[in-house]
Amino acid sequence: MAKINILDSGVYNRIAAGEVVDRPYSVVKEFVENSLDAGAKNITVTIERGGKDLISVSDDGSGIEKDDLRAAFMPHATSKIAKAEDLDNIHTLGFRGEALASIASVSNATVRSRAAGAAEAYELTCSGGKLGDVQPCALGNGTEMTAESLFYNTPVRAKFLKTDKGEESEITNFVSRFILGNPSVAFRYFADGKLVLQSYGGGLDEAVAAVYGGSVIGECYKIDATKHGVRIRGYLGKPSFTKANRTYQNTFVNGRYVVNNTIGSAVMNAYGSYLMKRQYPFYILFIDVPSEVVDVNVHPNKANVRFENNQVIYGSIYSVISAALDGNASALEFVVDGGSPMPGSETIKTETAKTEAGTPNILHQEKGMQSAGRTVDASNGVNLFPKRSIQTTGTDRSSAKSDNVSNADFYSEFIKNRQNQSTMSDIKAQKQGDFSKEYNVAQIRKDFGIAPQTEKIVFHDSGKAVVSEEKNKPYEAPAERTNSGGNDQNSESSADVFSENKRYLEALEQKAKQQKIIFENAVFKGCLFNTYLLYEEGDNVYIIDQHAAHERLIFNRLKEEMEARTVVRQPMLVPYVLNLNREEFDFLSENAKTLEEIGFEIEEFGANCFKVSAVPLDLQDIDIGGFFTEVLREVGTLRGIRLSEILRDKLAMAACKHAVKGGMSLSDTEKDKLFEMLHGDMGLKCPHGRPIAVKLTKTEIEKMFKRIV
Repeated sequence: MAKINILDSGVYNRIAAGEVVDRPYSVVKEFVENSLDAGAKNITVTIERGGKDLISVSDDGSGIEKDDLRAAFMPHATSKIAKAEDLDNIHTLGFRGEALASIASVSNATVRSRAAGAAEAYELTCSGGKLGDVQPCALGNGTEMTAESLFYNTPVRAKFLKTDKGEESEITNFVSRFILGNPSVAFRYFADGKLVLQSYGGGLDEAVAAVYGGSVIGECYKIDATKHGVRIRGYLGKPSFTKANRTYQNTFVNGRYVVNNTIGSAVMNAYGSYLMKRQYPFYILFIDVPSEVVDVNVHPNKANVRFENNQVIYGSIYSVISAALDGNASALEFVVDGGSPMPGSETIKTETAKTEAGTPNILHQEKGMQSAGRTVDASNGVNLFPKRSIQTTGTDRSSAKSDNVSNADFYSEFIKNRQNQSTMSDIKAQKQGDFSKEYNVAQIRKDFGIAPQTEKIVFHDSGKAVVSEEKNKPYEAPAERTNSGGNDQNSESSADVFSENKRYLEALEQKAKQQKIIFENAVFKGCLFNTYLLYEEGDNVYIIDQHAAHERLIFNRLKEEMEARTVVRQPMLVPYVLNLNREEFDFLSENAKTLEEIGFEIEEFGANCFKVSAVPLDLQDIDIGGFFTEVLREVGTLRGIRLSEILRDKLAMAACKHAVKGGMSLSDTEKDKLFEMLHGDMGLKCPHGRPIAVKLTKTEIEKMFKRIV
């Protein structure tokens, strides 16, 4: 039996760093949370090379006493809690006491601090977990935390970091969320000496404008409601104000940014009947609940929480958001001035609603709105490519509302109802809607240079059923490094893995062969309902859907032509400006070369903006906003940008419009040509996923007639 070793602090701190500090953004998160817990009102974040070389966070908080500086780097040392019972009533962002020790074990960390009322400041350096001496230094009130050369002593972890821009993007996202979650705190964020974000602590409206721009406020409803003791406040994007990805969704539970399935499901289901396919709502929600009914001690990164009663949380959020989106009369109690007016009525009469503190809240009377013209926002969820005019309405307003609510009054209803099992009874059934897209067929034909369809059906030999080689190309593992001192057991394990992959690929190849027939041996036997072609081959009969088969062949041909097209650019008279968030901006920066190869001339144009100066000549009539909406759907995924995939819906619709229809009578020559173009591949599916052929064996047919039992 192996001897049990007691690990020293240098080892277990580095192990703990694997969970607490996985990337540079984790260091920024821990530093900023400490500043917020110290009561800071001004915080400055500075990074270099995506946080790999330098991360610095300075604040004007309460500071750290000289005698506590060394203790701050000790494992499980914290000023947030003192005993086990405190874990049931956590009101701070940090409380585990693991962060500083973990950060110091994988970087060169320095803390400079001057406690409130202290005569001078002091600093302490910790390199790789080794503490230095406490030294006097020059610093105003507050604390400055610095981490340099992150993961310098753990090269394996450093090897798996993203590019500098990729890590910077992650940090920018977290700073943005800190700005939104702490609107009364002023933030400044510098990356490589450049000011990226700045807020002034002037409230939620100002914070939203600092992160997303002032125009966003006019596209949202501002809510403040209490249901079953759960307070729900913030901004809800209008149903028409959708995004191409989830990067515009922010949820804060008791001031802590979280990603929670219960809350996310409630919001998405409330928006469900308003959203088109692959569109996501914009929202910034603050959920305030009693600390004793939420568990934040789920994971060291504190990115998720558990609720004592998920039904109460789900029901409260769903009913409030549904009422606001539907424009119900009940929404008058919690839709507040500052955002857009509720839907469903042109004028909302002035009403008085009592807040939790007992002070009256005068709801606004909606003013007449004028069209603000078309807004240029690539992240808007426009999903149809043909151009059309878009009218937006709304004015930016500011809210001067402030709430001073005691915890006892605020949560009394929740405590009374927390064991009530009927909290979901007030949830309305979701509305069912028809969200089928409408396409302009003439415009599609023009986009792809397809001649108008004539009465005569023409089959092209180029429409053969060819599956994209790149898409279906088996994964090839990189060449394995040879090492004479390697482990034989690892080699055997790798060999087993490759053998398993080989068997799997062979099985797929065999299945594909089984789905193919020798079409020269197939004999045409008839046609059912002028739609289904019958072919006999050996003891099998194939029923082919003529529309689905022809649609798939046309779709393959259009994809081939799109991939092999000649790129010719058409300059634009007025450039198109894309307004993005930081994550989308970095995504387009990384894929700018691919977009240029497609035919777009795109370049940076200010903070989080791109300018499109030229488009491909064969796509000159395309809706640029809709195109880049499709591109931005790949944010956060591992998929690359391919023109044929982005325009897949258009290609599929064009193929569907030009394919022979069910019920259309084909001549014998046309039937033979269609079957020949399939090349015996009966395993194909149409672009919408329907099979093109169904096989029946002689045995199955004889069983139907009881000839075989």
